[in-house]
Amino acid sequence: PRTIVTWSRDHPQAAGRDLSAVAAEWGISLRAAAERLLPGNAVYFIMDEDDVRSILAFPDTMIGSDGLPHDAHPHPRLWGSFARVLGHYVREVGLFDLAEAVRRMTSLPAARFGLSDRGRIAPGMAGDLLLFDPRAIDASATYEQPRQLAAGIKLVAVNGRIAWRDGAATGARAGRLLRRKAA
Repeated sequence: PRTIVTWSRDHPQAAGRDLSAVAAEWGISLRAAAERLLPGNAVYFIMDEDDVRSILAFPDTMIGSDGLPHDAHPHPRLWGSFARVLGHYVREVGLFDLAEAVRRMTSLPAARFGLSDRGRIAPGMAGDLLLFDPRAIDASATYEQPRQLAAGIKLVAVNGRIAWRDGAATGARAGRLLRRKAA
């Protein structure tokens, strides 16, 4: 499968390049190139769209991201997972409706992970909110340019403080470490 190098300590110039191109340039096998790039990381193209849709069709599937923010060339899911689901799987594909997608991103994982003051809009809750245009929300991040902001996001509030408005950060830094509460 296709592999894109995200970072390499000893060969930083390889970041963002196809492993096959790096191996060809060096005149060595894919395995030898991968070993030479260590320590490092990569994006591996091994997921099948039909499998993704089958998994997302299960009503208890939570939507989240395991993107690594400190990679020199992160996976685009770091910047676009939620927008991709809302734009592609909800609006374009119709796999489920908007309310169901939001539930899978908010109240379902909050309940599963014991975050009792998150995931719902109600008195006493933390006030983590996202205002977006459902007709415009879309992931802009690509494998070549992974640090692209999602389209269609109007406002973000974290713990009741506005952190993003009108296309820019406000400077508010109200985020905090979340601890799981006993079930």
